[in-house]
Amino acid sequence: MIRVLLADDQALVRGAFALLVNSTDGMQVVGEAGTGDEAVTLTRDLRPDVILMDIRMPRTDGIEATRQIVADGGSSDSKVLILTTFETDANVLRGLRAGACGFLPKDTRPDALLDAIRTIAAGEALLSPGATKAVITRALSRPDAPTPERLASLTAREHEVLRLVAAGLSNQEIADELVVSPLTAKTHVGRILAKMGARDRVHLVIAAYEAGLL
Repeated sequence: MIRVLLADDQALVRGAFALLVNSTDGMQVVGEAGTGDEAVTLTRDLRPDVILMDIRMPRTDGIEATRQIVADGGSSDSKVLILTTFETDANVLRGLRAGACGFLPKDTRPDALLDAIRTIAAGEALLSPGATKAVITRALSRPDAPTPERLASLTAREHEVLRLVAAGLSNQEIADELVVSPLTAKTHVGRILAKMGARDRVHLVIAAYEAGLL
């Protein structure tokens, strides 16, 4: 069962998301927050698997709430999927740096949203078409780029896998592309995460772009 927390300042939006999630097998809404502060508190108390996080909320906004959740050792296992009507370069940048694992516009189709929740819950990253290479390469600064030593530590196969991750492929798709098992693909991704010092797949994408691999 994927446990979902809804964080949005509009009750009607939360109600629509709750109806969609609760009517889907294998998912359950465990809590609702109307502010960023409530989202942080409920995440700490409920430990949801996935948080659907709005950006524009009173007092603490969704991105600052995401930063606090990721930084909190007691709730850092919860994955944040940001949903917003304001899919700007600045918002994508701030969301990624705060530690969000996914970023989608609110007009995403219901079936695509459910797939996104499953993807995030499985530990993979997801970026909408709006969060493109142009956004990342233009907005991200160089200080967080991987060091040459970290890049040099990757094997030839790991460089290949990193390029596929950065192209948006899932573990299953990487396995199909390389003709290996999904477990082998997952192992490669895990080793790359460790070697690059990246928090998740989103940050591997950032690292690949900044390193000029794509």
